[in-house]
Amino acid sequence: MVETANRIAGVAAAIPIDNLDTDQIMPKQFLRIIGKAGLAKGVLYDLRFDGNGDPRPDFVLNRPGYEKPAILIGGANFGCGSSREHAVWGLLQLGVQAVIASSFGEIFFGNAFNNRLLLITLDQVLVDALAVEVATDPAHQLQIDLESMQVHSPSGRAFAFTIGERNRRMIIEGLDMIGLTLKHHAAIEQFEARHFAAAPWMRVLNQG
Repeated sequence: MVETANRIAGVAAAIPIDNLDTDQIMPKQFLRIIGKAGLAKGVLYDLRFDGNGDPRPDFVLNRPGYEKPAILIGGANFGCGSSREHAVWGLLQLGVQAVIASSFGEIFFGNAFNNRLLLITLDQVLVDALAVEVATDPAHQLQIDLESMQVHSPSGRAFAFTIGERNRRMIIEGLDMIGLTLKHHAAIEQFEARHFAAAPWMRVLNQG
């Protein structure tokens, strides 16, 4: 897997399951922790392992070369369900940097970008085409260009996508929402100075 600030490239694993919810992405038994560490083991646990804890050989993440993909190609409504942020944390710990699907759960979408997990929305027919291209060989890798906002397939096809400029900058610059806000620190201080100059009594109330 290769990564630069403007590009994500690497193995892509197709999991074409519609309505794959956050409970499936990160089952409840892996939520009994205080920190974030160790969540990679829980990602899609019930799909990856059987009742005895043995790997299911037919599941894509247990196939040679697909164990730690940089990119997932998911089904419609990926990440629906509960608001657990652990689902995003676990995917990132597994090495996933981007998910491509035709639609995403709303809360998962926000959690993902706030943690710098790139989500790309494409028409279902294009998602299906990408899934077919990467399904037979992990050497058939994808490239995501965040400057041109295109996904490049193993066959040389390019699929254009759009994301909000704020989200794009967060991914490219490695910033969370606080970091992105602090880029405007000088403007915030100037606004504060003007505000308290016009209403000095507010400073006293604010400090009280």
